[in-house]
Amino acid sequence: QVQLVESGGGLVQAGGSLRLSCAASGGSGSRNDMGWYRQVPGKQRELVAAITHSGNTMYADSMKGRFTISRDNAKNTVYLQMNSLKPEDTAVYYCNADLSYSCSRYGCYVLSAGNYWGQGTQVTVSS
Repeated sequence: QVQLVESGGGLVQAGGSLRLSCAASGGSGSRNDMGWYRQVPGKQRELVAAITHSGNTMYADSMKGRFTISRDNAKNTVYLQMNSLKPEDTAVYYCNADLSYSCSRYGCYVLSAGNYWGQGTQVTVSS
């Protein structure tokens, strides 16, 4: 029921920045819990960041401090601002909807990915 379209990928030099966008349609719209994942050949897909419908954010430890996830509920769009990019950030980045998570007084963390994926957008960081 949810359709996702990513954009914003491309080629950038190490130390540069990119901003990825994910436009969502259908489903719960602004109530969706969203995330960004990435995958490189030969490796499993890994979580980059997530944001709940209420605005709580979660990051993989290796991304924390460099990447920022945000959302514009009026536009049904989720963003991933990537700064200080490194060659090891090179991957296909996928938008994900309806992920599951758990929250406590210690914070929130992602339990599993949702069932809806975008087509992916390639990010290549040159050294």
